[in-house]
Amino acid sequence: MKALVQRVCRARVTVGGATVGEIGQGLLVLAGFRGEDTGADLAWMASRVANLRVFPDGSGNMNLSLLETGGSALVVSQFTLHADCTKGRRPSFARAADPSTARRLYESFVETLRGTGVAAATGEFGAMMQVDLVNDGPVTLMLDSPSERLP
Repeated sequence: MKALVQRVCRARVTVGGATVGEIGQGLLVLAGFRGEDTGADLAWMASRVANLRVFPDGSGNMNLSLLETGGSALVVSQFTLHADCTKGRRPSFARAADPSTARRLYESFVETLRGTGVAAATGEFGAMMQVDLVNDGPVTLMLDSPSERLP
């Protein structure tokens, strides 16, 4: 599993002009899944997102987590995180999970994240979405689950 995490002042997902998910201060999580991802990958990533110390403390240092600040997460499925752009000019998405597997993993990840105590809004799986955000910092991090880093 891969997650591109952005610290935001606010973020919103719309589909066909209608808002389907919205948060104030927190993290926008673009989540990409592979067919090989396991419950352990999802649990690791949910814990990492919930506890990652990327919010400023009283001294302005990145010392506080999403849980400590009471912020929310907006989780958007993003299969293009698994694009292979090493050959030709068109990305290959062969490493990304098939849609039914990805949907199951996405829904499980959101529930696992909520289980940590994080309020999580979502996009609409498989839809053409528009994501509006105000990146705070900016702070943008790429996270790979442990199995993602295996050869």
